[in-house]
Amino acid sequence: MADANTLKDQGNKAFAAKDYDKALEFFTAAIVIDPSNHVLYSNRSAANAGKKLWNPALDDAEKCISLNPTWGKGYARKGAALHGAHRYAEATAAYEKGLEFEDSPALRKGLQEVKDAQAKDTSAGADALGFGKLFQDPNLIGKLASNPRTQKHLADPAFIQKVCTLIPISVNNADRPLGSDPRMIDVLGVAMGVDLQGFSREEGSDDLPPGLRKTSPPSSPRSAPTPSSSSANSKPAPAPAPEPEKDVEMSEEDAEEVKAKADAIAAKEKGSQFYKQRRFDEAVAAFSEAWDLWPKDITFLTNLGAVYFEQGEYDKCIETCEKAVEEGRSQRADFKLLAKALGRIGSAYSQKGDVASAKKYFQKSLAEHRDAAILAKLQSTEKALAEAERQAYTDPAKSATAREEGNTAFKAGDFAGAVKLYTESIKRDPSDARGYNNRAAAYMKLMALAEALKDANEAIKVDPSFVKAYIRKASILHTMREYSKALEALQVASSADTANAHTNEIQAQEMKTQQELFSQRAGETEEQTLERAMKDPEVAGIMSDPVMQQILQQAQSNPGALQDHMKNPLIRDKIVKLINAGIIRTR
Repeated sequence: MADANTLKDQGNKAFAAKDYDKALEFFTAAIVIDPSNHVLYSNRSAANAGKKLWNPALDDAEKCISLNPTWGKGYARKGAALHGAHRYAEATAAYEKGLEFEDSPALRKGLQEVKDAQAKDTSAGADALGFGKLFQDPNLIGKLASNPRTQKHLADPAFIQKVCTLIPISVNNADRPLGSDPRMIDVLGVAMGVDLQGFSREEGSDDLPPGLRKTSPPSSPRSAPTPSSSSANSKPAPAPAPEPEKDVEMSEEDAEEVKAKADAIAAKEKGSQFYKQRRFDEAVAAFSEAWDLWPKDITFLTNLGAVYFEQGEYDKCIETCEKAVEEGRSQRADFKLLAKALGRIGSAYSQKGDVASAKKYFQKSLAEHRDAAILAKLQSTEKALAEAERQAYTDPAKSATAREEGNTAFKAGDFAGAVKLYTESIKRDPSDARGYNNRAAAYMKLMALAEALKDANEAIKVDPSFVKAYIRKASILHTMREYSKALEALQVASSADTANAHTNEIQAQEMKTQQELFSQRAGETEEQTLERAMKDPEVAGIMSDPVMQQILQQAQSNPGALQDHMKNPLIRDKIVKLINAGIIRTR
């Protein structure tokens, strides 16, 4: 099953090919998988707008904004949908709201287009009848004087005055009624160049408009034959062959555009070769030339940014890629190209040590297009930020103070409060094993044995020579009835206690654990012992080891051979494990 990213990419390809139905299918399927991704709703809004489905486009834009209220593109989608629906005031408000979050060329362009469309619609509505243009002809009086039908009307001064009031007509009074004077119909006919009185002639009348004379039709040498039934079988005349389409010649401007693009691509290829050869100065010149020749492909700028990145010119890289993003938005470039430029800005900030800005731009890149490499960089950056914050918080002195306060709370029986204070101590100095060991003791009192064991193991990891941590671990395992593992922890504690400072404590704990083991195994047959021991994965692994199987077989016939094998530290640990599990019994 395809993931949301794959479906989004397929939708983008369909959208670029203007296959809006297919794009809608892909974007909708992606939304089902990832309904919280605001970019998917933005893309589907664009596909709906491509089909002129303005209401669904508006709904998706609103959903995009609700998921990410500070993303400028969501407001651009909303403005475009409202523009298409001729809701100009609301579209203007949407674009202006988006500009509050992001000063994007696309938002500015959309806002201007809405204002232009609104002004155009207002102007068109004012001159809907088109009469204004008819009466703006300065030669209208001359045309009236030369037309036989209207010539006689000019003898009336009142008529001339009425016509003069129509000549300066504008779009604001273009729909003024022409009045009830029938002579004004003649004036309108002259202005329009048609004989409006012809519509009122009687049927069959051969009267012509004034100024035209009848002309006899040219005589033909032969009269056309009368159609007859025999002529019905005659073949129809072949249709004339269609005229060949004329070739559309490329204008000089188009030719220059094609040449500029070709030259720019050639310069880009040169730049790529120089980049591979690590001739960075020449690559910079080539990519800059490509952009100057044809500034309609932002890959020229992203490639230039890559060269600056390799040169260690991180500020120039950032500046160039930011320009690529700005130009790309105004040109409606592919989201992948914008994501690439934003990701490169993040990488440049990362190299400068500005991890906060790096995180910001990696997130912006992923908002445009989710890429596994950028996602990995974001995760690495977030870890670096967390580590920086942790190091900034580290203070051994404050750690010691919090630990002492935790000891006081522990002695007072406030074990939950002690856990809090020990946790603060660990945050202030994670390299001090005492914080973990003390918190393990508090967890034991709260019977949170899994957390206690985890802290004991962490204390051992931080300081492998910390004997108290091993003793604490053995105590926790004893409480959990894991007597064999408790015994192993005590044996390691004994080895770590080189100064013999904890000998008595270790021996007392060993005796207590051994007694529990004997009680547990009392009356147990060898088969039952083996069955119980094999439940431990470590024991099962040892028993399946061919080398250990051979050693155990040898020990059955020669028990003293085990002493020789105990000289090998690895074999010794395994034998001790089997002894503690009860598989190897000592007397």
